[in-house]
Amino acid sequence: MQVVEKSAEGLSRTLAVTIPAAELNEKLEARIKEVAPQVKLKGFRPGKVPVSHVRKTFGREFMGEIVNASINESSQKALDDAKLRPAAPAEMKLTSDMDKVVAGQEDLAYEMSLEVMPHFEPVDPKTLKLDRPTYSASDEDLDEALKELAGQAKSYEDKKGKAVKAAEGDQLTIDFVGKIDGEAFEGGSAEDADLVIGSGRFIPGFEEQLKGAKVGEEKVVNVTFPEDYQAKHLAGKAAAFDVTVKAIKAEAESVVDDAFATRLGLESLDKLKELMRQNLDQQFAGAARFKLKRALLDQLDEKHAFDLPPKMVEAEFQGIWQQVEADKAAGRLPEEDTKKSDDDLKAEYKKIAERRVRLGLVLAEIGRANNVQITEQELNAAVMQEARNYPGQERQVLDFYRQNPNAAAQLRAPIYEEKVVDLIVGQAAVTDTPISKEELLKEEEEA
Repeated sequence: MQVVEKSAEGLSRTLAVTIPAAELNEKLEARIKEVAPQVKLKGFRPGKVPVSHVRKTFGREFMGEIVNASINESSQKALDDAKLRPAAPAEMKLTSDMDKVVAGQEDLAYEMSLEVMPHFEPVDPKTLKLDRPTYSASDEDLDEALKELAGQAKSYEDKKGKAVKAAEGDQLTIDFVGKIDGEAFEGGSAEDADLVIGSGRFIPGFEEQLKGAKVGEEKVVNVTFPEDYQAKHLAGKAAAFDVTVKAIKAEAESVVDDAFATRLGLESLDKLKELMRQNLDQQFAGAARFKLKRALLDQLDEKHAFDLPPKMVEAEFQGIWQQVEADKAAGRLPEEDTKKSDDDLKAEYKKIAERRVRLGLVLAEIGRANNVQITEQELNAAVMQEARNYPGQERQVLDFYRQNPNAAAQLRAPIYEEKVVDLIVGQAAVTDTPISKEELLKEEEEA
């Protein structure tokens, strides 16, 4: 095999590989001799087919297999010998006449065009200095969380008074029959339906017309279905609902006590507080971890400058830009981005793509130097966690990842990144710095 480097510009390389026809023919002869004793052909006794006949019958097929195997083997050997680490699969271009190659009349020649991984010396984690923000849940945080929990677990009790009337926030129990042009329509009726005035659960205008209603009162509520209503046969149509108010309840004041904890399945208020504090501390620890990691990535980005594989950057940018276009179509772009031209946005997101690729390469190199590995147990745990994100479809998700190794491999990347971050933090000089909750939870732009 002969390998010639035809071009080397930046991170781009083009290698010309040639495998002599004599070498291919030698492999073909060996292959024919290997299989000839097992060949069975009509007119010949088993194992007695002449080698020349085997060559005539199967030679072209065997040579095609040998050529494919030779390309795979030689391309990898060429990379190994040149000590090149591809940033992406190489593009292969045959430069010989394949018909003549397969016929054993011409050398096999092809070119490999690829981008290689940049060579750089990653920073020594021991030289890094990091501030780790710290914050522990206060009693005020706990009280606020308990109050929010109580608000989510609303309860209602019969409204009391001489002349009870429905008001904003009250829960009504109603029967109703919806009609269009005097005819009841499918799905427009219900009995003992609970409705909180102001919740926005019903058609616009429905709840407001029940304000002031009394228990036992019968009312006709006139509304118009929205033009974008999900039931197309009702969209934009006027409807009248015959409503009977059967009960009116007011929101009961939620008292956070042992009885409240018991309703949530816990033995006491103290146990609820213990679990809530643990949950808050976990949330704050996660936010602190995010800020520490962001500070670490900023340092790594500042301390490394090297050429990036253009195709890696382009692939990362395209992924980002597809999301930007989807957000733009859905009206989800940040307000500051809506005022910018596509060219300006592309320039900004191209820099983000470059940062992500640079940091990915740095983390990968530090991980490689420290032999960071992902265990099967860790990968399986990630697959199980992914499955739990789809209640009722866990089996299908597990089967998908078992049957698609590439999809499972994508789960490795975030696990690997977190393990490398842990390794760096473990070796760096880290100072714990108390900060306020406001500082801790302040959102930062993602990059």
